[in-house]
Amino acid sequence: MTPNPSIMRSVEQLGYRVTVGDVASQAGLNVAEANQGLLALAADAGGHLQVAESGDIVYEFPKNFRNILRNKYFQLRLQEWWQKIWGVLFYLIRISFGIFLIASIVLITLTILIIITASNSNRDDDDRGGGSGGFRFNFFYFPDLFWYFSPNYYSEERRIERREKSEFNFLESVFSFLFGDGNPNPKLEERRWQDIGTVIRNNQGAVVAEQITPYLDNLGEKYQQEYEDYMLPVLVKFNGKPQVSPEGEIVYYFPELQVKASEQLQTVEPYLDEKPWKFSAASSGQIMLSAGLGVVNVVAALVLGSLLKDGTVAAEIGGLVAFVSGIYGLLLAYGISFLAIPLGRYFWIQWRNQKIADRNQERLSRARFLANADDSLQQKMAFASQFAEEKVIDRDDLIYSSDRDLLEQEFEDR
Repeated sequence: MTPNPSIMRSVEQLGYRVTVGDVASQAGLNVAEANQGLLALAADAGGHLQVAESGDIVYEFPKNFRNILRNKYFQLRLQEWWQKIWGVLFYLIRISFGIFLIASIVLITLTILIIITASNSNRDDDDRGGGSGGFRFNFFYFPDLFWYFSPNYYSEERRIERREKSEFNFLESVFSFLFGDGNPNPKLEERRWQDIGTVIRNNQGAVVAEQITPYLDNLGEKYQQEYEDYMLPVLVKFNGKPQVSPEGEIVYYFPELQVKASEQLQTVEPYLDEKPWKFSAASSGQIMLSAGLGVVNVVAALVLGSLLKDGTVAAEIGGLVAFVSGIYGLLLAYGISFLAIPLGRYFWIQWRNQKIADRNQERLSRARFLANADDSLQQKMAFASQFAEEKVIDRDDLIYSSDRDLLEQEFEDR
């Protein structure tokens, strides 16, 4: 079984000496999953088990355990190779949309030039000897139009107005304009459970529901919230146990999360704050340039369509014109989609961000309620503190370690 990447990261972040509770809260994993993952990782990476007098177990790993696993598992090496290859492939995919946009504009513009030049040549053949004058007129007119929408023109004319800098080059900004830059909350659930685990750990394994709700969603109706059913997934994930106070209030404690390999108080945000979606991480200038080129592409495609309307032009001229005529539908579809996709995505983002803002506001209000706890909530938290306990397993507490000879350890204990 390939080791869990979340467990591996947690072991490194916690200093290579951990308990099941350490990893479960750090990685936001189910306690049983963290326990099974640590056992597998210790077996594969040369980790050691340390047993305290209380019976609690600490796992210690060598700092080069990733190298040990890499040499042992071909799949891990393959994943690392693929990540490097995919980075290159994805970059090529990103810039391909910008390249296709420029190629589309160039193809359409050249085709229009050829058609108009040929048309002028046919009309003026008797008076101008082949239409060289018409060619000169169109040649100077169209490149000027193309230059107007080029990146160099924009940077020269708008440089003073543009203050925002982008990390993208132009080709990357086209992809960002079309599809954005991905989910701003790619590991939201992992963050949620990490925060919940950290809150429980910082409160020595005993909490009330109000300390957890700033990190939860969908608490149910008002009458459902009174029974605190939303705490059931938390209890299942971290092996928690409910306890009822004399006043009938419920508190929760988590024995596995009360055992630590080292004494660490981790910072945690007061509530789970989702980041809003951005239309694009490209600069405003790059977005305007992409949109402008998209408009140019569509307008030029429509002009070309009107020139190819009778269906005989391409056959008469042949060459590039015939080729572009054959893929004209693709060029027009790409041009329309180039503007339609960002427009639809813009309205989708507005709707999505409103939902995110509503959820953030709900969680923030719960965090404020906790920060300004009334007498009833303070009394409830005081009852929970009776179950708070913290066991830090130092090396002096150990009675056995798998990295040393058993007879030697028994002799030292005497």
